[in-house]
Order: sequence, then structure tokens, then C-alpha cells
Amino acid sequence: MADLTVERAGRLNRPAGVRSIRLGETKVSYVPDGDVRLRPLQLLPDSTDEVWAAHPEYLDANGHLVGSVGALLVEHGDRALLIDAGFGPQTLEVPDGPLATIHGGALPKGLAGLGRAPEDIEAVAFTHLHSDHLGWACHPAPGGDRPLLAHADYLISEQEWGGRDLLEAQGMAEQVAALAPRVRTVTDGQEVFPGVQVRITPGHTVGHAEYVITGGGRRLIAFGDALHSPIQIDRPEWSSGFDHDLAATAEHRRRLVAELAEPGTIGFGVHLADVVFGHVRRDGDGPAWQPVDA
Repeated sequence: MADLTVERAGRLNRPAGVRSIRLGETKVSYVPDGDVRLRPLQLLPDSTDEVWAAHPEYLDANGHLVGSVGALLVEHGDRALLIDAGFGPQTLEVPDGPLATIHGGALPKGLAGLGRAPEDIEAVAFTHLHSDHLGWACHPAPGGDRPLLAHADYLISEQEWGGRDLLEAQGMAEQVAALAPRVRTVTDGQEVFPGVQVRITPGHTVGHAEYVITGGGRRLIAFGDALHSPIQIDRPEWSSGFDHDLAATAEHRRRLVAELAEPGTIGFGVHLADVVFGHVRRDGDGPAWQPVDA
């Protein structure tokens, strides 16, 4: 079984490295920035100890769910777009709640390995305004005093940017100020780059956005934080402890799982361990996440 191969390879409990897929003339690449360790019962409150005991392949030696942290590089000809911007050069440890530890800092190296300088990025399209997606849009380049991506446009859904007062109240005033000079708001259905269309999917946050990339007869849905783990594919009702609207997120996730099972459709989940690209396979055991590597 394909899932057993994935488990034995350890891909479900390690963060992803650089991975690329071609969609016709468009190339998409996951660019790692770091990783995150999450407390599974707090992240997915509807899960149980019994579930995780039956699925140890998702957990590290400390019993934490392993996730990736990074960005998606979209290249079309000599143009380049980044979807999200990692966590940046920092480490955070939290004593309780869903988040245990998170660190970043590797994105500039990953871009260089793909032959891209930060200056090549014409825009950063954000799925939402959580700190593990804002990273290098707010943090200085190594040895510099301006954010690594300060030259780029910052594309944010109108609803998400309209709710920035809440972020400021939550202690993110500095990040909001760093973003503000470069923000360009986007709306549902808008094409923001050749073959890249924004789709507003509230639930995880008030203006959470997905990006649908088409090319070569296929489409890729970069679904942001609609899913935090492949285990939610078969349990779409399991909303995350980070979700703003649990019911809305669950309903959207049900529709998303159905979409990801359609022919020619690939998903990209930035937090999905070392299986960031995949599609949904349906069989007698229910839907499951099948990695796609080319």
C-alpha cells in the first residue's frame, strides 16, 4: 500500500525539503524555512489519545505532530511569485496550547538553491496574516536592516487586511506596520500572476485565501491552513485549535477534500510534514492523502 510506504520512509514525521512540480510552463516549488512541532490533542481537539496511539507515524519522539514551515515559489518564465513567507529567523517555544515549538530562517538559502534571489520575487501572496506565514516579509535580510522581501508587493485579501486591528490588539502591531507600505488588497477570483487565481475561504481566519494555479492541463490548490495534517483528509470535521470559525472551516474542508480527489487536481499544504504536495485517493478505507512528487 502506498500509505505504508510513506510511513516506513518517515515522511509523515519529518519536515519537508525543497520539492518541485511542473504545471506546463509554470514551475512550483516548496521552499522550506523551518519546522513546527504541535501538541496533537490541542491542535485537533476532537481527536483522542487512542487515535494518535494508532497513528504514531505522525508524531516525533516527544509525541508532537510534525509540520513544515515555508513558502511556495511560483515561476512562470522569468517572473516569480511567492505564496506566504515562512516564519523568519527566529525560534519560539510555548509551554502550553497547540504550539510547542517553531523555528525558521532557511528560506533565503532555499531560494538560492532554486536559482532565485529575493529581488526576483515580484509579489508575496499571503494566505492569511499569522506569524508563521509573514516571516521574511517582516524580518530583515541577513546582515541588512530592511525585510528580505520589502521590495515586493504584498497581496492580502480585502477581508484579511480589513481585520488587521485584531492583529494589532493581539500584539502584532509591528508586523502590521512592516506590511502596510507594500500591501495591495485582492478579491475573490482575481488573477494575481499568470495562471494564479485567488479564492477567499474564510474560516481559519476572517479573510483566509487559497491560490489556484493552473497549467499543463492540471491545477494546484495552495490551501494554506485549511488543513494542518494529512490525518484531517479522512476526518474533515476535525477543525484546528487555531481556526477562527470551527464550523465554517470544517464545511470548507469537506468541499476541499472532494476537490482534491478530482482528476488533474493537486493540493499544496505548507504544514503537511514531508508530503506538502499530494492529492486525495479514495478507496474502500475512505479518502487518504497520496503524496505527489513530480
